[in-house]
Amino acid sequence: MTGYGFHASHEQFGPGELLDAVRAAEQAGFTAAMCSDHFAPWSARQGHSGHAWAWLGSALALTRFPMGVVAAPGQRYHPAVFAQAAATLAEMYPGRLWVALGTGQALNEHITGDPWPAKDVRERRLAECVAIVRALFDGETVSHHGLVRVDRARLWTLPETPPALVGAAVTPRTAAWTASWADGFITVNQPGDAHADALRAYRDAGGRGPATLQAHVSWADAEDAALANAHDQWREAIFGSTVGWDIPLPEQFAEAAQFIDPEQLRPHVHVSADLAAHAAWLAAQAAHGFDQVMIHQVGRDQRAFIDAFGERVLPELAS
Repeated sequence: MTGYGFHASHEQFGPGELLDAVRAAEQAGFTAAMCSDHFAPWSARQGHSGHAWAWLGSALALTRFPMGVVAAPGQRYHPAVFAQAAATLAEMYPGRLWVALGTGQALNEHITGDPWPAKDVRERRLAECVAIVRALFDGETVSHHGLVRVDRARLWTLPETPPALVGAAVTPRTAAWTASWADGFITVNQPGDAHADALRAYRDAGGRGPATLQAHVSWADAEDAALANAHDQWREAIFGSTVGWDIPLPEQFAEAAQFIDPEQLRPHVHVSADLAAHAAWLAAQAAHGFDQVMIHQVGRDQRAFIDAFGERVLPELAS
């Protein structure tokens, strides 16, 4: 049976507000949570970017359900430091943490001052990081000299069971590549249900483990308000391909998105004031084969969303 979780968007809300929201989501009946890992928001209108790993320590302490984070080791995070953070949380909260690994976005990674690599180089770098992290989780002392460099690193505090390393991908090609190393798969909803194609590619390539979909929705009491909220908060985030991965600054995203009109958000965000319509759409996404759907309300009123979906949507999906 598919589980339905809550997505905590660090680029949209302060960490204290998100902490209150994730606790409310658990009480409302969501069965899991995940969070983004941004250094900068997509736009100044979103206006936040708390440290995901610092927040996870508090969020795991104040809840009881599993949580994940989508991150990109290799540039902003050295893989040994990344592994240390994940191992520490997994030791304190056994069986509750999973980590999704992607090749990253210039929006968050350019801050190091290092050049932003082409996609094929980023994939090779991520593959090196995966091997390094797994070796560190196994208690090995690791030295590595490649696209990333490690000198005699060892983790002295290890969990009994290391956290799952989940492959994050959008395209079928990348999804198939992640199948070679990932313990599971995560993607985001795309126009024309292209996310189902990505999942199929992952499975066809031998990909194992649970599959998770991050599903963007916009709900409000009125349809026009729901659409306006999606346009206000999420229009900069709909760029795919190299556009979305290579733009480094929020103001440049805003400039690129200035001609996107509200109706163009509908293929990327399920917009509706009808809670039954949201339930039906989410059930249809699960039917593609996703074991878990993490619901992201792109509008700013998180508590109203949590209460409404907890009362009306989650029971419908459970039935």
